[in-house]
Amino acid sequence: MKETVLITGGSGFLGKTLALKLRDTHRVVLGARNHARNQEALARTGCEVAPLDVSNLESVRDVLHQHRPQVVIHAAASKFVDISERNPMECVDVNVLGSQNVIRACVDLGIQDLIAVSTDKAAPPHGNIYGVSKAMMERMCGLMDGRGDLRIVSVRFGNIAWSTGSVFPIWKRMVATHGQIESTGPNMRRFFFTVEEASELVLRAWKHIAEIHGKILSRHMKSAQISDILDVWTSVRGGTWKPIAPRPGDKDDEYLIGPSEPDFTSLVSLDGLPHYLIDFSKRSETPLDGTVSSADVDRLSTKEIEALLAAEPEEADR
Repeated sequence: MKETVLITGGSGFLGKTLALKLRDTHRVVLGARNHARNQEALARTGCEVAPLDVSNLESVRDVLHQHRPQVVIHAAASKFVDISERNPMECVDVNVLGSQNVIRACVDLGIQDLIAVSTDKAAPPHGNIYGVSKAMMERMCGLMDGRGDLRIVSVRFGNIAWSTGSVFPIWKRMVATHGQIESTGPNMRRFFFTVEEASELVLRAWKHIAEIHGKILSRHMKSAQISDILDVWTSVRGGTWKPIAPRPGDKDDEYLIGPSEPDFTSLVSLDGLPHYLIDFSKRSETPLDGTVSSADVDRLSTKEIEALLAAEPEEADR
């Protein structure tokens, strides 16, 4: 019998990609609260779908009772910085209380493994409530690891190119509508990851959960200045761009490892690749020399930016 995996936020870009990778070897259930998106996920992946609102504990318990997963990948989130700034209660309901509900139900029902998807915005200093809410999730996961039979690991990474609501689909719609991109942060620098790289990190965390549970896993990522991506976009895909006022909550740079974290972070090798492993329960015997910021890591080359822009999924217009 195949092991059952439940993916919260399963109708999202990352959830569907994980489903496609796992469906041949596992029974995959995609849980999300938007019924229309659930039906799209069903059509795209062929996996089971379930109505699931993580902010409602009984909804989480109902789905876990019905489908009895051995593993939960918690990808559900209120993830838009500007929307979270305008609607902080909803952000906390989903990202903090929703994560609490998932953890609590997993402990109560004897789930084996939980992999929680985080973000570079969880690293200090926190510039917005979204980052604070994800930092809370990371800490809850670390402190609740080992309750009952549950093993928990968090994964932290930067922007997933072409994910729902991210800048690339927004820019595409702007160019199609009036031929010009309006950028709120051309001078900002951000970490960028493909959805393939993001899903591989989630699956690697699960593969090595016996070694790294209770911790946060990340890995080296390159960054890009937004104006550089805009210049490549207009060169390759057309249109023009202009700067506009920044959104509330945005900042110039993000951290994978923030100023208070190097003493708790080790550089480890998993599957022959270097990763950062953060363990807030104790100081590292081999701490990092300093922070890992989008300002000081390697930059994406023009060819790498072109490859990101070319990796457009079918659903990017939605």
